[in-house]
Amino acid sequence: MSVEEHRKEAPTVVRCLVVTVSDTRTTETDKSGHLIHELLEEANYEVRDYAIVKDEYSEVQRWIMSASEREDIDAVLINGGTGLALRDTTYEAVDASLDKVIPGFGELFRYLSYTEDIGTASILSRAVAGVRGNTAVFSMPGSSGAVRLAMTKIIIPELAHVIREIRKDRK
Repeated sequence: MSVEEHRKEAPTVVRCLVVTVSDTRTTETDKSGHLIHELLEEANYEVRDYAIVKDEYSEVQRWIMSASEREDIDAVLINGGTGLALRDTTYEAVDASLDKVIPGFGELFRYLSYTEDIGTASILSRAVAGVRGNTAVFSMPGSSGAVRLAMTKIIIPELAHVIREIRKDRK
């Protein structure tokens, strides 16, 4: 079956949780979280929930675990906390929570960051994606530029297809 045939079988509704990881952002100042929400809705995806959580390993994992147990959430989209500072633990928390990793997401994100945006600084981008239970999880850096790139070039075009692949053997 071709990729196009897979896409035709993809669900028409994908229900999302948007999580911003930050010690400083508020609902009013969370530009990247709002951007994810806006881009998802423009693509006819549903945003079912939204949260800002502290950059704490256990908090990030708690949100992923909780979302994977919810029947009204198909995908978790996380932004922030992916840097190299000691306090940045989102990558590790997400990676340890996944049943399956989608390595192509981080690889493609860094490639596009390199060629379209930030050049060799792309080696610092710790984007990761995968599956927890029946839930897709995407984690990207928190800058608006990184969010726009990940959402428009990778996540939005493939999100329904990813959900189709997760569900195909679970009927």
